[in-house]
Amino acid sequence: MADTLKLEIVTPESKIYSEDVEMVTLPGSEGEAGIYPNHVPLLTQVQAGEIVVRRDGNEEIVAIGEGFAEVTGEHVAILTDNAANSGDIDEAAAEQAKAKAEQRLQEGGDISEDEARALNQAIFYSQAQIKAKRRKRG
Repeated sequence: MADTLKLEIVTPESKIYSEDVEMVTLPGSEGEAGIYPNHVPLLTQVQAGEIVVRRDGNEEIVAIGEGFAEVTGEHVAILTDNAANSGDIDEAAAEQAKAKAEQRLQEGGDISEDEARALNQAIFYSQAQIKAKRRKRG
């Protein structure tokens, strides 16, 4: 019986995380899901939020945008539009991106349904980054 599983987080630009971990907590549409080695196979949608990773007895935080996770007994693959390790997050830039997206939504006007959805996802991802950064500090 394995005591770790491989976690890979991939965005369209790159693979941002690839490590053997003891446990992963995913932000799902129905709440958080804790994934341990030998987990039952699962394919699920993930929401913008924080992934909590336990590796070598330490906790790591990764902010992600929406995407999908595939879980097998020894592997978790997350495909997402955005992701950042908490140590790499620029909190001021995340605050600015959130404010810009909120302002554009408030202006309204000729915003399409797709643009509104993209703006909301940008807000959720910015909030996840801010929360992850503050949690790492705290």
